[in-house]
Amino acid sequence: MSSKVRNIFLLIGLVAIVIMLLTFDMSYAELWEKIKSAGYWFWAVILLWIPIYMLNAWSWYVIINDNDEGRHVGFWRVFKYTVSGYALNYVTPVGVLGGEPYRIMELTPYVGAAKASSSVILYAMMHIFSHFWFWAFSLLLFVLMYTSIITWYIALILIAMTAFCALGIYFFMLGYRNGLAARALRFFGKWPLVGKRVRRFAEKNSETIERVDSQIAELHAQHKSTFYLSLFLEFAARVVGCLEVMFILYMLPENNEISFFDCILMQAFMSLFANLMFFIPMEMGTREGGFAMITGALHMRQANGVLTGLVTRLRELFWIAVGLLLMKVGNKKVV
Repeated sequence: MSSKVRNIFLLIGLVAIVIMLLTFDMSYAELWEKIKSAGYWFWAVILLWIPIYMLNAWSWYVIINDNDEGRHVGFWRVFKYTVSGYALNYVTPVGVLGGEPYRIMELTPYVGAAKASSSVILYAMMHIFSHFWFWAFSLLLFVLMYTSIITWYIALILIAMTAFCALGIYFFMLGYRNGLAARALRFFGKWPLVGKRVRRFAEKNSETIERVDSQIAELHAQHKSTFYLSLFLEFAARVVGCLEVMFILYMLPENNEISFFDCILMQAFMSLFANLMFFIPMEMGTREGGFAMITGALHMRQANGVLTGLVTRLRELFWIAVGLLLMKVGNKKVV
């Protein structure tokens, strides 16, 4: 990727950081007091994301280097692009408007445009696919743990959410079997304003798109061990990420006995709520609202949910800054 394009991505991230700093619902003095009162648990939240991002990077790494034909990409380079890509996803509407194009452009000099595009699309699919499995797992966990509080309207909600997860898993499996790139471009080609450009792009790059789809289908059909290892690593990252909720609630003395399973339910509800509002840049307000709603349902103080969202926002801000910094270091020129 050229330095000029990389600087454009960097500028987008810097603008987003400024916006995030200006949109906190409390003064900086109050924020600092909350950080000090949190003590080492705040830094536990920050550092927890090192193993989470390592699991994410490992999931993408096995996809990139599956049948790499001698074009191996090192783990730490994949880790760097993973963190920077997520930083851009945090700060752009719909997420993929930032992180995925950046990853493709950074990876192309190492493995070629078709392999870079297919691996990024496959990993993005795997990341979302793992969410559906995580939500399905959480629904089962809720039923097992809170059977006594399930009323008829809660049952209807659970049935609707189960149907949503099943439908999502079904369509993703179709995409893995038959490829997704050409279908996605045909879909966006019907949209107003951008449709004409998408169709022109698809016609110009039809051969590359076919190779991308064949590589997507090949991973599921012929490299099942890689497919399921990547899925497991992403699912594991979702579960490990639930420790963040536990660490944050440990900042509050009255919640020292909260179970890890409750934290899984809180994280699942928050991520589902945030993803339903995917069009909002930086998920502003959606995370806090999701946490507040689920803590109320679990008979916890809703203020705790708001605190959880606030600390999570600070963690995001920290790792966005780290991701932007990584964009500017270790960029060797590929011959």
